[in-house]
Amino acid sequence: MTHHLLSFGHGYCAQALARLLLPLGWQITGTTRSADKAARLTKTGVAAAVWPGSDLTETIADATHILLSAGPDEAGDPVAPHLGDAIAAAPNLQWLGDLSTTGVYGNHDGGWVDETTPLTPSTRRGKARVLAESQWQALAAQHALPLHIFRLAGIYGPGRGPFAKVRDGSARRIIKPDQVFSRIHVDDIAQILAASIARPNPGAIYNLCDDDPAPPQDVIAHAAELLGLPIPPAVPFDQAEMSPMARSFYAESKRVDNTRIKTELGVRLLYPDYRRGLAALRDADE
Repeated sequence: MTHHLLSFGHGYCAQALARLLLPLGWQITGTTRSADKAARLTKTGVAAAVWPGSDLTETIADATHILLSAGPDEAGDPVAPHLGDAIAAAPNLQWLGDLSTTGVYGNHDGGWVDETTPLTPSTRRGKARVLAESQWQALAAQHALPLHIFRLAGIYGPGRGPFAKVRDGSARRIIKPDQVFSRIHVDDIAQILAASIARPNPGAIYNLCDDDPAPPQDVIAHAAELLGLPIPPAVPFDQAEMSPMARSFYAESKRVDNTRIKTELGVRLLYPDYRRGLAALRDADE
């Protein structure tokens, strides 16, 4: 049987996974909300569908693997209410992956969390992810779906690094005492998802992050050093002009444990800390 991945919300992370699977002969269908984005996806070898708006009945029935990467809202996951029954009835489904966030753990004042930590989100985004997770877990329990949940830390990678702002002089080192984040390179997200596909464990939950939680100002400073540019100015958090989205990231501080991806999936991170990840991004730009 040909492997067929159906990816809902075929964005940054799903595209990285597709780059691993397409050379192996996988068929990949990705959904997006606009015809323009669908046209761009088609050029990468992905069969694109505009959804909502397309009838995905046959695609779901044919899919062997489904990735849920469309963002939830206050009502939860956008796919489950409309297509949950069809996915539950999919005859060929071997693996169902849900991309969530480590924001579901809430604030821990810099303390460590793992997959067993209670979910106490403080942000609207984190609460929406908890609801989405619970919706899929309920469907999985009812229909024995091969659900896997992946809680992603802060994502960076090509096109999503700090270098552009450091180069144009707009980067700032926002200083909030004891603030620390975990992060993950998009290529490591892709290889972890591929490892789970190769070694499915329905019901499993995995934290996706590197080995080195760090204050955000340290990452900006290191990016400047890699470019040989002046270290951006420090700005106290309570004086910084920030968007509500950016400010919400500073509402929670925690260190995320990634032991399970190593022990259960045998993953060896390509970029186990931000220093190696940023160096690779800089080298790719040069």
